[in-house]
Amino acid sequence: MAVDLDEFKHPSWLTAAGTGIGYAIILAVLTVALFIVPWLVFAAL
Repeated sequence: MAVDLDEFKHPSWLTAAGTGIGYAIILAVLTVALFIVPWLVFAAL
């Protein structure tokens, strides 16, 4: 079964990838802001 990779060049795939990457970045920033920063502040006390 041959897979035609040209079907993945549709703009909807770019939108889906951008959404996933954006979600991951926001999740990483929130994790740092809500867990890592307070941990560093309390560890410094």
